[in-house]
Amino acid sequence: MVPPPKPQPPKPSATAERTAALINALSVNALSAEDPTPHTVAAVLREHGEADPVELSAHDITEMRAVAEMLREVFAADDVDAAAATLNHLLRLTPGPLRLSSHDGLTIWHPHLDSTDDAPWGEWFLASSCLALTVLLWNRQRPPGGICASSTCWNVYVNQGSGLPRRYCSRRCATRERVATHRRTRA
Repeated sequence: MVPPPKPQPPKPSATAERTAALINALSVNALSAEDPTPHTVAAVLREHGEADPVELSAHDITEMRAVAEMLREVFAADDVDAAAATLNHLLRLTPGPLRLSSHDGLTIWHPHLDSTDDAPWGEWFLASSCLALTVLLWNRQRPPGGICASSTCWNVYVNQGSGLPRRYCSRRCATRERVATHRRTRA
């Protein structure tokens, strides 16, 4: 009998998407209706492939929020040099060194920058995000993402593909801005 295939760890682009989703869920801004809870952040993690049990404490959320604010600076970078400088600073904060893990044989071998497979959530979030964003910057030679240009949104997003860089986190934000601009010009 052939053993079932081992689960694949997320690819850098999927990890970067998870990073953006976590930053958006954890960020403190005037547009947030409420503070994130361990339950809402755990839901984001599960949505992006984290296996149960996902158990987060209020302390974990506090640490992850601090990491989210640091990672937001990568998305706010105006150019590749600024994004690289920010990532280099954040990489120095990871406990590293780079190591390979298979999570005790449960997944295929893949890189980690956190101290152990059971590292605290904040440490894991910083290390896995820095690694994914570094690979995207390296592969594409441009910032890995941006902050939505909509005046009513503060979300970050990942630039996918090779076309022109995005300006908005979603079609919804882009449409809302186009409609608002059209209404202003007609008024």
